[in-house]
Amino acid sequence: MSPEVRKIRNQMKQKKKYFPKKVTMKRTSYTKFISRLGMTILLTLITLIALKSNPKYKATFYQHVYDSHISFATINATYQKFFGSPLPFQELFQNNTEPVFQEQLVYTEQHKYKDGVALTVSKQYLVPVLESGMVVFIGEKEGYGNTVIVQQMDGIDIWYSNLETVNVKLYDYVEKGSLLGEVKDNQLYLIYKKNGTVLNYEEYIPV
Repeated sequence: MSPEVRKIRNQMKQKKKYFPKKVTMKRTSYTKFISRLGMTILLTLITLIALKSNPKYKATFYQHVYDSHISFATINATYQKFFGSPLPFQELFQNNTEPVFQEQLVYTEQHKYKDGVALTVSKQYLVPVLESGMVVFIGEKEGYGNTVIVQQMDGIDIWYSNLETVNVKLYDYVEKGSLLGEVKDNQLYLIYKKNGTVLNYEEYIPV
């Protein structure tokens, strides 16, 4: 072996002493949490940008998120199973606001409309909440116009449609008889659903 080759080998051996054979990094639970948080933020930003730039994505997002919302009734039932009492939404909200509108539904005519019923009411009619529950959707529904969906404790979703103005916010707990909004003309559409299945409105609307 020539002196030059021996010298090079010795230099390589010296370098190995200072360079680890295998670089490893132990990922702690903290590191994993930071990574997941960063990924969540990144995906959220990408989603928001996509929704803002493309109306098609926005429509798809509304369809899959709002049309398939989390079941408030299921959450309430689970809470009641483990803690023995329903979620205290009523107690949380009733002390913060004074009731200024306590009305019952009044209409002159009714006829079937799509999946529900069209009620003839007075112009600019102020719509009362028919049953207490949580507001799980506010927005446009094709064929129905501006719509508010209130989910009751028993899991029934009531759609209040063809509204001009809305007096509630998403995820509000609303009391029976309180003001929901105002109709667009003299037609109020009501639809009753449970777990995605349309129910017979005749069993639920006030006579």
